[in-house]
Amino acid sequence: MITIGITGTLGAGKGTIVDYLVKNRGFVHYSVRAFLIEEIKRRGMEVNRDSMTLVGNDLRAKHTPSWIVEQLYEQASASGCNCIIESVRTPGEVDALRGKPSFYLFAVDADPHVRYERAVLRGSETDHIDYDTFISNEQREMDNADPNKQNLRYCIDNADFRFDNGGTIEQLNEQVEAVLQQITYRRPSWDEYFMELANTASKRATCDRGRSGCVIVKDRQLLVTGYVGSPAGLPHCDEVGHLFRKTIDADGHISTHCVRTVHAEQNAICQAARRGIALDGATLYCRMTPCRTCAMLIINCGIKRVVCERKYHAGAESEELFRQAGVQLEFFHDEVQQYANQ
Repeated sequence: MITIGITGTLGAGKGTIVDYLVKNRGFVHYSVRAFLIEEIKRRGMEVNRDSMTLVGNDLRAKHTPSWIVEQLYEQASASGCNCIIESVRTPGEVDALRGKPSFYLFAVDADPHVRYERAVLRGSETDHIDYDTFISNEQREMDNADPNKQNLRYCIDNADFRFDNGGTIEQLNEQVEAVLQQITYRRPSWDEYFMELANTASKRATCDRGRSGCVIVKDRQLLVTGYVGSPAGLPHCDEVGHLFRKTIDADGHISTHCVRTVHAEQNAICQAARRGIALDGATLYCRMTPCRTCAMLIINCGIKRVVCERKYHAGAESEELFRQAGVQLEFFHDEVQQYANQ
């Protein structure tokens, strides 16, 4: 899933970029502006630029500088679709979205006279103003040391891609499409490459409680793979059902684990042992933080780096074991993963 945040000066063409992404690329649109207008109306206030600034700053001050975009990102993430978050305006919002997977910030600008004419033609609830007020509103939002408040200059300066909308809509669309091609066809890093192989291995898993896979690599060479499944020759969960065991972790969380299967990490390590492959100094890739048993095996076989796609909600003990043993643990995303029905 790709998430694009859009920032820029007033009337520069943020909506035009949104239209192109929605109509031509199937993105789903989420708008800070629309979010604020709904809140303004709920509070019984007049919808104008002053109200938007006041309510936006109030929500950020009461919660966090990134609270509004965080709400929109949660909705976007739940959709599972490529999405756009329009009207990113504060440093806190930019910094929060930077930590999200596959996030890119677009900024758009144009000559102020051109932008004012476009705003007048747009005729939205906040655009019925004269040119001097238009420029005054923009300057008020351009710089601010408070991370809760608008700072368009910071957002624009920290954008991944910047667009000049001084020409036609077609020219702007061409700029956007060129960037989309660059994003879409970006060559994966080695970590992304091997994590994708681990995810491919997971498709062989035979327990729907946790279809995870694992690969172990050294010097960028694939050594062994593994996936969740019953011991060799024994029936699979997908065929005969699960064998559950209830456990309670250190924080009091109750989980029901299927104990019929061997974990992906364990299977990969077993494959290496059977083939006489030494794992000293290797890197292991897996979907989430290994369990305690897997962590101990990883440590004992000499693996020095573990890369996980996400954190496991009950993985704190394993993280501590890795820390004590000097095993480097990395995560693609900070999201915490929980198995279904736990």
